[in-house]
Amino acid sequence: MGNVLKKTKMHSFHLVDNSPWPFMGSMGALTVTLGAVLYFHGYLSGPSLLSVGFLQLISVSTVWWRDVTRESTFQGHHTLNVQKGLRMGMFLFIVSEVMFFFSFFWAFFHSSISPSVEIGCVWPPHGIQVLNTWGVPFLNTFILVFSGLTATWAHRAICKSKFEQTRIALILTLFLAVMFTNLQLCEYLEASYAICDSVYGSVFYLLTGFHGFHVLIGTVFILVCYFRFCSGHFSPLRHLGFEMSLWYWHFVDVVWIFLFITLYWWGNTSYPLVHEDILFLKENAI
Repeated sequence: MGNVLKKTKMHSFHLVDNSPWPFMGSMGALTVTLGAVLYFHGYLSGPSLLSVGFLQLISVSTVWWRDVTRESTFQGHHTLNVQKGLRMGMFLFIVSEVMFFFSFFWAFFHSSISPSVEIGCVWPPHGIQVLNTWGVPFLNTFILVFSGLTATWAHRAICKSKFEQTRIALILTLFLAVMFTNLQLCEYLEASYAICDSVYGSVFYLLTGFHGFHVLIGTVFILVCYFRFCSGHFSPLRHLGFEMSLWYWHFVDVVWIFLFITLYWWGNTSYPLVHEDILFLKENAI
């Protein structure tokens, strides 16, 4: 019998094992893209392919994050250096999300600050009956800001080993998140315009719709953290996944506040622009 060589880990980083989930996730994303294109062009197979792609993405995400949870909680692979890298990755992901919303806000300001002739050189465009700023939008702002406070309460409570307060704060955060989503759906039902009604409808539904989608993702994120907390995965010194869910939720809060100020308040103020220039052009038209 020869000597058995045993590998010894000489560093504090985590070299992940071979996994099929990146390939399966990319195939799911490709299926979603193809299904969406076919659906937008009216093909009968579009909705089915789109549904299959979404189911594949959800399934791959579930088992992939399950493996990450096992690596951190039960196998002890998430050392301080690994946690530092994960925090940097989450920070860069949020930065990319900020730039994603920046593109839509750019479209909004481009259309509202200098309205084109096609929409009457006025913002909001003629025929658009805007929603009441101080109705459901203001109530949703209060709900989402308050949910940010309860999320911060949960984080402070777990850092001080007050686990019952953490559980109550997480339940309140989830309740407020569901309430926000329901009110957003009610607002869509009450709106008198659709996504195809001029640039106002397009920008409105893109901004609020994608924000609502991010709220849904954040709600699932916090819900998973709640179940992990109840399973004893977190401690006052090790709760990286929970901390990242709070980062994401505060990002959602900040985006909504900016969205409320620009889209619902400032953007709903009807004001004609460059009327003197329009009269000048009419008087001097050939």
